[in-house]
Amino acid sequence: MANRIEVDIWVRGTQHATTHAITSVPLDAETWTDDDVNRLLSEMLLALDREKNPGGESPAVTLRGFSWIVSPYDTGGVVIHIEMQMGTASAGPFQIDEDRLTAVIRRVIEQPTSRVQ
Repeated sequence: MANRIEVDIWVRGTQHATTHAITSVPLDAETWTDDDVNRLLSEMLLALDREKNPGGESPAVTLRGFSWIVSPYDTGGVVIHIEMQMGTASAGPFQIDEDRLTAVIRRVIEQPTSRVQ
């Protein structure tokens, strides 16, 4: 199986969810660096934007202006949920300690250079 993280996207005002794939982040969450988490969050936000604005140009991403949570998944691992006015994006489950992933996400988001073009 290739590096393929599936992200479930729901755009506010629609009646269905879609699934997008992220291939630029390693599957093994235990090996993630801050850069990997930055890329994952950015790609989740971009997937939400692509679903809302198909065919549009991808905007620059700043890791600000959204709510997020890491939560346990019922069959093991954790899931990342992002919510913003536009809709939601969820990815996982990932095999990593919930507190550890929460700390990494918090650190990445608090970095002043959390911007991906």
